[in-house]
Amino acid sequence: MTRKLAPILVVAALAGGAAPATAAAREFEGKIVSVNRDNRTFRIHDSERGTKRIKVNRNTRFERIAGFSALRKGMRNVEVTTFRKANGRWIATVVERSGGGGNHGGGDDD
Repeated sequence: MTRKLAPILVVAALAGGAAPATAAAREFEGKIVSVNRDNRTFRIHDSERGTKRIKVNRNTRFERIAGFSALRKGMRNVEVTTFRKANGRWIATVVERSGGGGNHGGGDDD
């Protein structure tokens, strides 16, 4: 039994370095509640996860949205892929308009 577990433990140990980043990654989908241009943050209301403040930086990629300046309060069907920094801030890696095919946002559509 020890021989069979050894390869699994090695794989688990090697994967351990990536686990914290993966574990902290989250996706939010919903309506933009507010945008703070000075701090480059916005708040999004996800019907399943509540309202979250998201920070945008130079590495944030925008898809089907013309950049941070195009985000507007009230904008619906926005999806955000984030990671959480040690200080608790959510940092956006991707911000995009959803294609409308998923149900994650719940009753967010009118």
